[in-house]
Amino acid sequence: MHVLVAGEFSGIIRDAFRARGHEARSCDYRPTERPGPHYQGSWFDPALLQDEYDLMIAHPDCTFLARSGARWWHADWRQEAQLAALHTVRALMKFPIARIAIENPVGRLSVLYRPPDQIIQPFQYGDPFRKTTCLWLKNLPPLLPTDGAIDGDQACWLESPGPERGKNRARTYAGIADAMADQWGALVPAEVAV
Repeated sequence: MHVLVAGEFSGIIRDAFRARGHEARSCDYRPTERPGPHYQGSWFDPALLQDEYDLMIAHPDCTFLARSGARWWHADWRQEAQLAALHTVRALMKFPIARIAIENPVGRLSVLYRPPDQIIQPFQYGDPFRKTTCLWLKNLPPLLPTDGAIDGDQACWLESPGPERGKNRARTYAGIADAMADQWGALVPAEVAV
């Protein structure tokens, strides 16, 4: 399977798919933290999109969409930024890729776009943490939990202020990445609907 992980600088999901024999590439404006196939630039760049992908897992910037910034939602500049982020999500869902997952925290996408298809927590996939993560899915089944844990510690909210806070909060937990690679990587490639 040929996989594009858009908006990922950490390489965690990319490497989970590669460990299972898939051809996977990450893409972000920032350089990757781990060696591996990574395109540094826009996921709308024609050079990146000339390849054909079977699956895209995208992480649009949540700065203007996450509930954690709700106190600013009604500022004029914030509403314009939310609409731009919404247009990005809609454009991503129209990419000529048969299977797409969009990941974002709880926030404005549920109202501006549509409710998520699934809400997951890291503790459901073997990591002892809480980080409510919404998934909007196109031609993908919901992820099945791989762990029976019923709660986890809140590590993400406790991240100390500083220049690395946003990056540290944005990383996908390894258990979720493994579940994506195991479950979605096992799907037979699908044709793109015209």
